[in-house]
Amino acid sequence: MEDCLFCRIVAGRIPARKVFEDDEILAFHDINPARPVHLLVIPKRHITSLATVDDADIPVLGRMLAVANRLAAEHGSPDGFRVIINTGRIGHQEVQHLHAHIVGGPDPVGPMLKRI
Repeated sequence: MEDCLFCRIVAGRIPARKVFEDDEILAFHDINPARPVHLLVIPKRHITSLATVDDADIPVLGRMLAVANRLAAEHGSPDGFRVIINTGRIGHQEVQHLHAHIVGGPDPVGPMLKRI
């Protein structure tokens, strides 16, 4: 998609600090990290969100999760990490291209959600 930020990163039109790339996915450092380890893993093919996936997307979704542990460990979170996939307005998805946040570091990441 021409106006998609992450599609432009995949195409090389916007620079990113890449940490992993294969035929299906790309991983890079978040430009505004919330934790000492904060990577984004995206499918190279445009998928808007988890709300739009179908059975054809299962392999790339599995691939995204399969590399998460290795990336977290290699980048400073060997004792665990969190994977976050924000979806839609309610999930606070800011970029309309499916992406997983891999967050961690030397200290626990804290509670999953704030209680209301």
